[in-house]
This record gives sequence, structure tokens and C-alpha cells, in this order.
Amino acid sequence: MGIPDIELSCLISNGMVMQRDSKNRIWGRAMPDSKVSLELCDKKYTVKSDESGYFEVFIDELKAGGPYDMTIACAGKEKIISDILAGDVYVLGGQSNMQIPVYRTLDLFEEEFKGACEPEIRQFTVPMVYDFNKQIDDITGGNWVKADSSAIYNFSAVGYFFAKKIREKHNVPIGLILTALGGTPAEAWMSERTLMRFGRFQEILALCKDDSYVSGTMQREEKRNNRWYHELYETDEGLHGENSPWYAQDLNDSSWDSMELPAYLNGTQLENIRGSIWFRREIDVPEHMAGAPGKLVLGTLIDADDTYVNGVLVGNTGYMYPPRRYPIPEGLLRAGKNVIAVRLIMTGNVGAFITGMPYMLKTDKGSIPLSGTWKYKIGTIIRPLAPTTFFQYKPVGVFNGMIYPLRKYAVKGVLWYQGEANTGYPYDYKDLFEALIKDWRDNWGLSLPFLYVQLPNFGPTGKEPEVSGWARLREEQRKALEVPDTGMAVAIDVGEYNDLHPQNKKAVGHRLALWALNLIYGEELVYSGPLYESMELDGSSAVLSFTHTGGGLIARGEELGGFEMCGKDGVFHPAQASIEGDRVRVTCSLISEPAHVRYAWADNPVNANLYNMEGLPASPFSTK
Repeated sequence: MGIPDIELSCLISNGMVMQRDSKNRIWGRAMPDSKVSLELCDKKYTVKSDESGYFEVFIDELKAGGPYDMTIACAGKEKIISDILAGDVYVLGGQSNMQIPVYRTLDLFEEEFKGACEPEIRQFTVPMVYDFNKQIDDITGGNWVKADSSAIYNFSAVGYFFAKKIREKHNVPIGLILTALGGTPAEAWMSERTLMRFGRFQEILALCKDDSYVSGTMQREEKRNNRWYHELYETDEGLHGENSPWYAQDLNDSSWDSMELPAYLNGTQLENIRGSIWFRREIDVPEHMAGAPGKLVLGTLIDADDTYVNGVLVGNTGYMYPPRRYPIPEGLLRAGKNVIAVRLIMTGNVGAFITGMPYMLKTDKGSIPLSGTWKYKIGTIIRPLAPTTFFQYKPVGVFNGMIYPLRKYAVKGVLWYQGEANTGYPYDYKDLFEALIKDWRDNWGLSLPFLYVQLPNFGPTGKEPEVSGWARLREEQRKALEVPDTGMAVAIDVGEYNDLHPQNKKAVGHRLALWALNLIYGEELVYSGPLYESMELDGSSAVLSFTHTGGGLIARGEELGGFEMCGKDGVFHPAQASIEGDRVRVTCSLISEPAHVRYAWADNPVNANLYNMEGLPASPFSTK
């Protein structure tokens, strides 16, 4: 039996960023009961592995810089870790809006990223692992990636814009450990010990601890889903009809029905279709655009799609959220008639070409709008696909598999963007979130700064005051600022009514960076928009005071909006508001004795335009 190789955690690998000015731990396995030596920055460390071969070495504090090489040796074996930087390392946690990569923001920032290269910003993406019965000791995959001209597009957009801002100010390397997962509620990221305080999770956790239940559910649903997609494929006339497939350029679609797109299919004869509907549009490409590579921009579709240009598949997406931005290869576009065909697949939702989004074919030589009349025909109608159980959403699982294994790696702080998955039951989110913060701090054994994003505006705008899970959750997030060493980036003005994943991640990253520059780096600057502090009654008026007023309060627009007031009956009505120095006076003609005031209280509030002079928006709030 030969001498075992030296094995290290995947976190300890080429290109890693080590936390400067901190004790860093290097761990792994080598020959049991043997001397392990480590050399880094002209220093040598020696430890002995235990009987299983496990060893840990604590590195003296490093100043920002690099690149360095680290050599680890044991029993004649040697391992070299190269291109190490010392800088500041941040954990990126939460759900999909933290995951959203740079390439999903290019409608806004395409020019900014052309040729962009930031080799001293690096990201490590933690693989998805969940476990309900035990805490996983170490991660089993992943590698450090530089934000160079190609890899940069796969970086967390929020993380990248945050890191770039910090680098511009402090010129230190930045490491990002991305451990986020779309659709996950807060309880998925908490330890079992903590979550047992919340009785409403105990039953589902007990069920998930039954491995046979989990595996059996997954197997049954996989078979069911495979049968559904097999039936979808086999019965789709557009793929298996007697004539040409319906994506063919020369197909005669003169008998097809017509529809104006983009549009939601609600209220149309297609509303109840589950299966596939084919849409076709003929466009005329001018000579100067012929042959040029380009991009097909199709807003966002519900649910899935296969999309063709001139009979060639240019892209497909399997679910409803991602924007459709499909590359058109050079030589595919022809002068004159070109045909775009979209096979729209509805699994369980009403289909849609989401309105208010861009629809066009564009090249460097011009663009052609695609909104307007499209032909359509039903490919197949089948039963709806039953929802899939996503066990990564269940309590405790990803904490055990994606947070606990990071505990040995030294970090500077946490960035958190999550909450959408808790809007259905937002009432105890503050308690959940505070417990989560404590869990993570305990995991690292440090009172880590915890900077988070308040939920942005999303959804249709309502004309009347509404019951809003999103507003209530934002309020829970605002109140969580009571936890020491936390900061909240307000995003109420950078959401999109028709997209759960708004593209302006630059504003979000920069607002997180402002909090970090103050809380972590000690800079004196205006780092937050106005935060509600207190209310005084003055006759029939309520006078509100705020912190973080900066250079003064302002209304973006002609007059201040977004305020509502209630009396003792608790019924809120639209109110009038005016700025008086660093305070806001609120009145309502229907209320003579005010009880409470709220601001921006809706999923997607209208006219919420209170800012400070530095351009940072006020947080939504309720005085109730």
C-alpha cells in the first residue's frame, strides 16, 4: 500500500483568496501520524497529522497582496497551491437574486462588460448539497475562478458589483464564496438546533429525515415527469405531423390563427392549454444585416420554450424565469424573408410572452422589433404536470450541506439576498432571520458583519391599499437592523413589476458596498437612505422623524407620495405628505385622529419617492 496523496478541501486550491489580517486555517489529509510541513510567504509551519491523517495548520496573518504559492509536504509527497491572493473574503448567501449571474443583466450593462477583466476579484461557487440528518464536514467540489473576460459573465452580479466597488476604494483582492440557491426560504439555511424553536417546521423536518420518504418521492416524481415530457414530445403535432415540422422555414402557416404578442394568454381561448403552442413570425431582414451574428431577444416566456430561426434551434429554456436572450450564429440570417418559431410549453401555468419586456432581433448592424402579429397553432394538449418537490427548499438541509462545511474558512463578512420565498408567510421572518444570523455567526465563531438586501418592488401595481406579503416581509427586514453589525440595502426603486429577478444588480451591489465601507472599513459617508425613527402627533397630522437623512430629505418628482394613514379603526387611506426639514408631515382628509402611518406598503408601491440628497431611497415602513 503506497503513501497517500495529500488531500485538501476544495476551498484550498489554485487561485484562492485568503482573508487578510486574520488567522487562516489550512486543512486536509495526508499520511497518518506523520509530520506535515507547509511553506507560505517565506514562513514554514509544521504539524503532525492524527491517526486518520487529518491535519490543520494555522497561518499567520497576511497583508493584502499576492500572488503567492503554498507548498504542503508529507512523507515524501508534495502539493503546491499557486496564485494565492490575500484580501477580503465575503460569503454570498440567499436565493436566486444572489445567484443571478452577470450575463442575466446585460440588457442594462452589456457595454460595461465588453472587455471587462478583474483578475483580483475571484469567486468560489459551493455545490448544491443538502442533508437533513447530519452536518456535512466539508464540501466536495468547486474551484476558484477569476473575473476575467470570459468567466466574469458567470459571477454573481450582486457580488461582482459589490466587489468592484470595494476594490476601487481599497485596492484589495476580493474573494466571493457563493453559497446561494434559487427558491430557498430562510429556514433551509438554518441549523436544526435553532429551527426547533419554531414549531411550524418540526413536522416537515421529521418527514425529510426519513431517507426512504425523500428518495421514494424523488423517484416517483422523476418517473412522472419523464412520462409527461415523453407524452408531450410524442403527441406534439408540430414535431410529428405529416408535413414539415412547424419550425421549418418553408412551412405554409397561412391557415394558422393570429395573435398580437407580447401578451398573457389569460382571458384568451388558449388560457387552459397545458402542453404546447407553436408561434411563428415572419420578418424581413435587410441586406446589410444578412449573415451577421446577432441575438434574439424574447422577453420572458411562461413556462418553457424551444426557439428556432430559419429552422435552426437557437435556444431553449426549461422554466419560466430566465430572460430569453438567444445567440444567432453568423450566416443564419438571410436577406429578405426569415422565420422565427417558438414552441411554447405550458407545464402548469397559463402561458405568456410577458409584456413590458424587449422583443427584438438585433445585430451590430441594426435591430428588428418582434412585437406585433404572430401566427399560432396548438401542438398538443395534455394534462398539467404536477408540481415537483424541491427538497433543497426544506428546513435545515442546505445549512448542513452548504454552510456548515465553510466554517473553517476565514471570511470578512456575509452578503445576503433572500426573502421572496418567505413572502407567503412573512409574519415571523424577523425572528427567523435573527436566528439565521446567529447560526451563521456561531458557525464561523465570529460576529460577522451581515449585510442584506431588502426585497425590491415586484408585481402589478394596485390602486387601493392592499394586504401585501412583500410589504410585511420588508418591514420584518427593516426591524432586523436591531441586530448589531447588520446593514440593509434598500431596493424598492430598482425592481421590475414583471420580473422576479430585476436586472439592476449594480445599484444593489453598490448600496451593499456603501454599508460595508462604513460598517467594515470605517469610512465616514452617507451609506443608507432614510430609515423611519419615530412619530409625533400634531393635531390631525403625523410628523415622522428619520435617521440617515444625509444632506436632507427630497422627493423625486413633483410631490411626495407613497404614504397612507389610518385612524383607530386600522383602515389605511391614501395620505398627503410634505417634507419639513428632516421630517415628513402626513395628513389625510378622512382622518382627524391619526393612529398609524405606512410608506411604500405594497408589493409594487406607486409614487414611493422619498430619498436623501445623496440619492438613496427611504426604506418602506409602518409605524404600527
